[in-house]
Parts: sequence; structure tokens; C-alpha cells
Amino acid sequence: MKGYLAGAKRSDSIDFRDQQGVYVLYDSSFSIVYVGQAGAGQNQKLFSRIKKHNRDSLADRWERFSWFGIRSVLRGGRLKAENMRASSSTSDVLNHMEAILIAAVEPPHNRQGGRFGEKIEQYLQYRDDEDLGLLQNEMIQQLWEAR
Repeated sequence: MKGYLAGAKRSDSIDFRDQQGVYVLYDSSFSIVYVGQAGAGQNQKLFSRIKKHNRDSLADRWERFSWFGIRSVLRGGRLKAENMRASSSTSDVLNHMEAILIAAVEPPHNRQGGRFGEKIEQYLQYRDDEDLGLLQNEMIQQLWEAR
């Protein structure tokens, strides 16, 4: 679960396995299958939750996911320490909730997009081919050739 800062000229990959926040599971047509949260309990970080959904009743129903984390990234690529006490204004909380829903659902009539604020950073997935192995189309090709 590695990522890199979107738009950065140079960015080391960051390990997001221990991220806390909310996530959305999508099927192949990008329809939402499930919405959940990660980080409320021990062994319930983002990676653990996604991994669990590979073995539970949702396993065959989703192919993609997106997530919105609350732990910021420090210099050096580490996640900021967990902070169970958070204080935000009602307006900020509502703006963030709305922005998450708009980003996940992409409703056609929300033209302005979400208001995450100025301190929000977007990270894109980094695919580590050594850890993940073949892409889906490469596996299909190998299976086809093995027939």
C-alpha cells in the first residue's frame, strides 16, 4: 500500500498500511460496493481492513478501492503519530465529509468539487511490481498461453 505525492517533481514512496480514515470499495464498473472506516481499533488500520475484505463476504464483489486518511505524512515519508484527540469546527468537519462523498461518488450535479481545504495532499498509488507480481491482464495472458 505504497503511494507518492501527486504533482511532486520527486517523491519517495510512502507506506500507507497503517493509515486511519475511511475507504470505499468499488466493483469493476466503479459502482460503490461498501464504505468503511479504518483505525478505530487495534489491528484495524487501512491495510488490515482491505486485506480482510479479500476474504470476507465482499471478496468477489469489489476490484478497486479509494481511501481518505487522517494521518498526515511527515518529512522522510512516515505517517504522523496517531492522535485520538481532534478538534475541528463544525464547518470544517462538514466540508470534509461532503468532499469525501463527492470524491467517492462523483455525482454529476456537483460541479465545484469538494472543499477539503488548503492543507490537504493527494497521494497516488505506487505499484511495487516486486511485491505484487503480475498485472491482471498479464496473468490472463499467461493462463491463455498455458492452455
